[in-house]
Amino acid sequence: MLAKSLVIFISVGVIAGFSFGFYLLEIKSTNQLVYVDGSSLSLVTEKSDFKRGEEIKITLINSGTNPLTFSDTSYGLKISGLFGIVMYSPPASPVISTLNPGEKIEFVWNQMKNDSLPVIEGLYKINADGTDSFGIKVEKSITVNIWK
Repeated sequence: MLAKSLVIFISVGVIAGFSFGFYLLEIKSTNQLVYVDGSSLSLVTEKSDFKRGEEIKITLINSGTNPLTFSDTSYGLKISGLFGIVMYSPPASPVISTLNPGEKIEFVWNQMKNDSLPVIEGLYKINADGTDSFGIKVEKSITVNIWK
């Protein structure tokens, strides 16, 4: 027969585990797109977990009320590993690009690095940055998982 304190500790642990699991599930399923008054940039993917080799559609949205400018046609988009090493950035022309409020631009990443080699499984950070009409840098990043 188990001691009462052991049964209590196990019960509390199971309940805490389920509660924390549901909490994490809620955080993961929150919407990535939030519209605000002022300057804001949003990055949206159709999901956060991808199979290896699956195309990842990335939507960059000006979710604020101020126009945003970017130094080139890649809209400041960079995909890096968790250590900050840039794995991929789309080909770009050195032309200043503007994203007006509510406008969006879509990119598709085929999970290939800039050197045309495929990425390995793991966590990747998608980052984009621009400048608002007041000269203030506006930046957004999200993470995606790539699995087998």
